[in-house]
Amino acid sequence: MSKVKVAAGGFAVALMLGAMLPPTSAFAARHKVDCAKVMDELNSGKKVKEVAADLHISASSVRRCAKKAKAAGGTMASPAAAASPAAEKAAPAASPAAH
Repeated sequence: MSKVKVAAGGFAVALMLGAMLPPTSAFAARHKVDCAKVMDELNSGKKVKEVAADLHISASSVRRCAKKAKAAGGTMASPAAAASPAAEKAAPAASPAAH
């Protein structure tokens, strides 16, 4: 009877410790890939393996970013580069008479 109690207690402890550990998806959430940075590197002429090594990510992550950029209709640039064309379009819209 005491062996059953020890086994049940051990199982209960293991179950409690398992419940306290973070889920495996938390690891992936902390290591998100910056696709804008990846695309900047790819657009500069680097190969997939070079970008992966430079950014310490997998080659499949680099290819996934390239696939997302292609699906979005072109190259995915950094946020600063993406804001520049919008600013240039807004400037000619203002007329000198408005000042």
